[in-house]
Amino acid sequence: MPIVAQSTETTDWVSRYADEVIEESERRAPGKPVVVASGLSPSGPIHLGNLREVMTPHLVADEIRRRGHEVRHLISWDDYDRYRKVPNGVAGVDESWAEHIGRPLTAVPAPKGSPYPSWAEHFKAAMVEALGELGVEFDGISQTEQYTSGTYREQVLHAMKHRGDIDAILDQYRTKKAPAKKQSQKPVDEAELEAAEGSGAAADDDGTGSAGYFPYKPYCGDCGKDLTTVTAYDDDTTELTYTCTACDFSETVRLSEFNRGKLVWKVDWPMRWAYEGVIFEPSGVDHSSPGSSFQVGGQIVGSIFDGKQPIGPMYAFVGISGMAKMSSSKGGVPTPGDALKIMEPQILRWLYARRRPNQSFKIAFDQEIQRLYDEWDKLEGKVADGSALPADVAAHSRAVGTAAGELPKTPRPMPYRTLASVADITAGAEDQTLRILSELDPADPLSSLDEVRPRLDRAEAWINTQVPADQHTVVRKEADTELIKSLDDQGRASLRLLLDGLDSHWSLDGLTHLVYGVPKVQAGFSADATPKELPAEIKVAQRTFFALLYHLLVGRDTGPRLPTLLLAVGQERVRKLLGE
Repeated sequence: MPIVAQSTETTDWVSRYADEVIEESERRAPGKPVVVASGLSPSGPIHLGNLREVMTPHLVADEIRRRGHEVRHLISWDDYDRYRKVPNGVAGVDESWAEHIGRPLTAVPAPKGSPYPSWAEHFKAAMVEALGELGVEFDGISQTEQYTSGTYREQVLHAMKHRGDIDAILDQYRTKKAPAKKQSQKPVDEAELEAAEGSGAAADDDGTGSAGYFPYKPYCGDCGKDLTTVTAYDDDTTELTYTCTACDFSETVRLSEFNRGKLVWKVDWPMRWAYEGVIFEPSGVDHSSPGSSFQVGGQIVGSIFDGKQPIGPMYAFVGISGMAKMSSSKGGVPTPGDALKIMEPQILRWLYARRRPNQSFKIAFDQEIQRLYDEWDKLEGKVADGSALPADVAAHSRAVGTAAGELPKTPRPMPYRTLASVADITAGAEDQTLRILSELDPADPLSSLDEVRPRLDRAEAWINTQVPADQHTVVRKEADTELIKSLDDQGRASLRLLLDGLDSHWSLDGLTHLVYGVPKVQAGFSADATPKELPAEIKVAQRTFFALLYHLLVGRDTGPRLPTLLLAVGQERVRKLLGE
């Protein structure tokens, strides 16, 4: 059954944009589906920063669907963009791919070993799979198909006829000094780079050559590259002549019949707004600076294509814990698929839903992911008992499902940090994992690992792919007899108290009470005494006791949470390692 939510029940940013978009759509195109849009360039790994380009309109579109409106979320695949450079660190790619620079992304071979027919399809496929897992409903549009089929022919001819008007708009910004590079808050995307760098040796940044300005770039009929310069065009016959600086090829074609080229980016984007009737599309900070694509496009769409600029926010940078800014031109950049290997779709959706688009945030691939899951589980509890704030309830609702229904979830969501610790200690052995997890709550033992999947699988993947090998937990094989012999009376007494309490406390809650309680009892307090009832020295004593246990069990000062570690090691082995 669809999830029903009314905007009056929430105060989140998604509802506010949905109100605005519905109102604007009824004004511009009454009775028609609401159109929201995203644009992605499959020039390399499509990273988690790019995902905000999709998630922002997706969340708004989904809210509009929940209210009973028909919505189209378009994702334009900019796969007819030029291949700019060979990215670093992409498996199956070497410097030989440099020969394809200047060709459409759909005309570049996929990395070696890929099952896909082209570079564009290879990187597009990974994103499509991730979006499916995230519950994102969309209509994909290949710009290669649009241009090569002649879909945009009328728009191309119209732009060429009005090239002087377009040139005049662009000329308003040509003398303006570009902002300093350090002011950029987000890496410029591929389309913007294409527009900024130009694509012909004899053409300037926006298609102006010695013969004048032309908003159209042909791909060469010989080498297939866009290192071309239009040298002549006749409006009446639509005859266009171009030369290629890469191979010296030259030809004259009729643009009314020619489909091997595209409008330059700053004209292409507003043309699509008008053609598709886009109501809502967010843009990165880089697109919204003076003279950028979004600002210039706002003028071109109205005066040239008789359309209107979409409404939509600027979206801010998305980072990764412990990593520098992401750029899709580099290999090894975390993608949505990478994130979904270590976290459930609900968590990733929640990260994008709970922050306004203009708020930057980080996605945790390090230890912070454990804290993130703790925060999520706490929110789930508040939602369940009715104590969560309205905006938090809305973000949670958008995370767990869409208008079509809830996303698949873990039936019994045990703490992520516990699952990660168990996966670390057992090295993925399923029988041991089931034993340990079953002992966490003896009153309600786990009957199958399927009850804790897929969260368990995500935690295992995080341990195996994101935690350095030297940080994995390795339980001692033999007791550290030298350390045990060196203990003073208090140290030996603390171990005795722990060992004597193992039988009666063998559960996660029980062992938590026990390990924290031993130093309290030794200091003359009740094991149930609260922190407010205890002197500060007790915390020091607890840390000292914990460090002793870690040394005796795993040979280090720290490790997984002690209650989990004790359960994982098993009572018999714990007794052996603690010198009993």
